[in-house]
Amino acid sequence: MEQIELISFQIISTVGTARSMYIEAIQLAKEGKFEEARNKIIAGDDIFADGHRAHASLIQQEASGERVEFQLLLMHAEDQLMSAEGFKIIASEFIDVYEKMASI
Repeated sequence: MEQIELISFQIISTVGTARSMYIEAIQLAKEGKFEEARNKIIAGDDIFADGHRAHASLIQQEASGERVEFQLLLMHAEDQLMSAEGFKIIASEFIDVYEKMASI
């Protein structure tokens, strides 16, 4: 397996796990477990950072003059990265909304 494929799978795996944690955070907030929900976001951020670092390594490789060959798998990995980032934003907003609703 080529380096780019390994990095792509690493990105997909890590950001997929982070996205799942962000969804779990929403579910925890829905149950009124706001501190646990925020901790789940933090844990997701730690895992997401691993995927982001893997992606950044490809950007650095290209910036240093090494050609990074485009592959559909890499495009999928980047799509998953952006999706997870979006889920984090949504999860944080949901936590805030559920917390405000609980205080009413």
